[in-house]
Formats: sequence, structure tokens, C-alpha cells
Amino acid sequence: MSEGEVFHEKQRLELCAIHALNNVLQERVFTKETADDICKRLAPQCVMNPHRSVLGTGNYDVNVIMAALQSRGLAAVWWDKRKSIQNLCLDKIEGFILNVPSRVSLGFVSLPLRRRHWLAVRDVNGQFYNLDSKLKGPACIGGETELRSFLIEQVSQDVAEMLLVVQKEVDDDGTWLKPDDTRK
Repeated sequence: MSEGEVFHEKQRLELCAIHALNNVLQERVFTKETADDICKRLAPQCVMNPHRSVLGTGNYDVNVIMAALQSRGLAAVWWDKRKSIQNLCLDKIEGFILNVPSRVSLGFVSLPLRRRHWLAVRDVNGQFYNLDSKLKGPACIGGETELRSFLIEQVSQDVAEMLLVVQKEVDDDGTWLKPDDTRK
């Protein structure tokens, strides 16, 4: 599959969480309206919903991502950065959603501010792609070795976080992680 055949939504407003969800699923499943509905279900009594931007332009939090994935029979597993990326069972993982610091810019001027940004990474026909909605298109990372290096680099940033997107059963049985080697 060429990069032109890899599904990739580009950044619009503050909808990076929706783009990350759709990019990791490789199809347009979620919209601003579905994410707003999830926000209302998560905090039905709140006038100012804590799970999105006060302005209603997006900027959805991790709870929205987790609920959206659950609606598709998937789970989001928080990655413990103290563990080794080498211990991931990549064949059990559907994809990755990362929350990374991102520079704020106005046109060509980069401001000394940083915001949080959601991006997706997943395997498409044996090649892993960075599906960051701020990119012009999908960026091929390569195979498993290159993916592990990419993930190590991303999570080494102090404030970066990573979610593993897995089937519910994989979350339940923990097979996304290689068992500890008990042989000494």
C-alpha cells in the first residue's frame, strides 16, 4: 500500500484527538459531533464540559479518546514509561495514540508556547506510519525496529504519553506485553 492509500486526516481546529482516532482506525468514524456527544455523556450535569475546550473547538481529553475506542470494542492502555518498548508485543497492538508537546505558531512565526497534541501511529500492510494530523500526509516510519526507535524517542520527552490501542480481550489478558523472562 502506498502512502496515498493510507488513510490520513489533516488537522482542523483543535480536533487532533478526533483525527488521531480516525487515523489509528484507518477510516472516518468519529466527528466533532460524536466527540461532543461523548463529552456530554461523560459530564452530563456540567455547563462547561471539562473534557473539551471551553470554546467548543475541540481539544478533547483522554477520557473522550478512551470512551470512543470502547464504543468500537477497543481499549486504550496507558504505557508505563518505566518499561522497555522492546517488551511490546506489536502483533497484539492495533496502533498507538501519543500525546506530545507541540509548538504554537501564528503563520510563519513560532511562539515560545507549547500545547499538547494527539497523534496516531499504526501498521498498514507491514509498514508503520506516523499519522500526525499536522503532517501533510502519512510519514512511513518503517518496520518494527524503526517503530521501536520512533516510540522511544517520542516517550522520552518529559511530558509525552502513549496509549496502546488494543482489542478489549488483549487488554483483559495483558498479551500486549511480553511476559517476564523467568529463566535465570
